[in-house]
Amino acid sequence: MKIYFACSITGGREFESVYQVITQALAEDSHDVPTAHLADPGVMSLESIIDPLEVYARDIAWIRDSEALIAEVSVPSHGVGYEIGYALGLGKPVLAVHQEGRRVSKMISGNPDPNLLVLAYINPVHAVEIVRKFLDKQPSREQRH
Repeated sequence: MKIYFACSITGGREFESVYQVITQALAEDSHDVPTAHLADPGVMSLESIIDPLEVYARDIAWIRDSEALIAEVSVPSHGVGYEIGYALGLGKPVLAVHQEGRRVSKMISGNPDPNLLVLAYINPVHAVEIVRKFLDKQPSREQRH
């Protein structure tokens, strides 16, 4: 399955290790994650040399081409919020996970869209369990057509 993984870049990298555990699990499960590099420690320097128009066009294309969006939302991020809203506007299933006890924007936690699931995790292993359960419930591309 092609999955767009969203996480904070400029808003803070406090949960980078969680991003890495999630993207690694997705790779182990043979999912195509074009944004897996966002979990890498050097992503800030890599992304800083790309023109903002290119980043926007690239990421929008990846969201359109993905079958689902998974976002780690423990750190507030304008970009991640935008990506979630964009994916929902396209009718994509979206999972937003966050560390238990972290405050999440009410624009995310209060969104009644049936394609959005917001769940708290206790630790990175639990986050991966949540992601895998979410993906197990998604129909394959063939089943949708």
